[in-house]
Amino acid sequence: MNIPTSRPAAAARPVLGSTPRLEQLKNLPRRTGQASFFFYDAHFRNEAVKVLPGEFFVFDEDISIMTTLGSCIAACLWDREKRVGGMNHFMLPEGGSATDGGRYGSYAMELLINEMIKRGATRSTMEAKVFGGGAVISGMNSLNVGERNTSFVMDYLRTERITVVSKDVMDIYPRKVCFLPASGKAMVKRLASTNTEMLQAQEKAASRAAAPVVSAGGSVDLF
Repeated sequence: MNIPTSRPAAAARPVLGSTPRLEQLKNLPRRTGQASFFFYDAHFRNEAVKVLPGEFFVFDEDISIMTTLGSCIAACLWDREKRVGGMNHFMLPEGGSATDGGRYGSYAMELLINEMIKRGATRSTMEAKVFGGGAVISGMNSLNVGERNTSFVMDYLRTERITVVSKDVMDIYPRKVCFLPASGKAMVKRLASTNTEMLQAQEKAASRAAAPVVSAGGSVDLF
């Protein structure tokens, strides 16, 4: 009787939560302001990247590009011909410089659009989905940060002649957003206004430097 002298190689069993594509994503060269927190999302059963305030990410495969928003805005752009898409996350409408990354809308939109164009997209075939701009902290409504952010991004996209096909903005809710860049599909979840310590810190940082809800249209799903 032959008795095996060793077990099969450990490499035959993948590390929990790791996939070959996830490892490839983690090894991508990173540009200034580009999101780099990659993980396996158990809810969607997909590789994912988290876009933090001031960051952006553009890709042409259906990984999950995700972020969480209070008064901040995430613009999701998709080129319907090249089938490439991306998301940014900015905190205030205008100001700052390149050293601030994409924390300010004017620079954040420039970063996102330029990266899309580098991947073959054109403004004439881009469309946008916009999320965020909520008044999530009581007592800060007088600053109108969410409303200002929303007005800025809508005006910016109108000037650039990029059609906004759907949006879920303003009101009082924090939001979690998932965007699939190859298909252009976006999903949004309105979160409870409690237990938002991280978002409150973002709001206060934004404040240092009462409009109706606009319902999601187009192909935006809830999750």
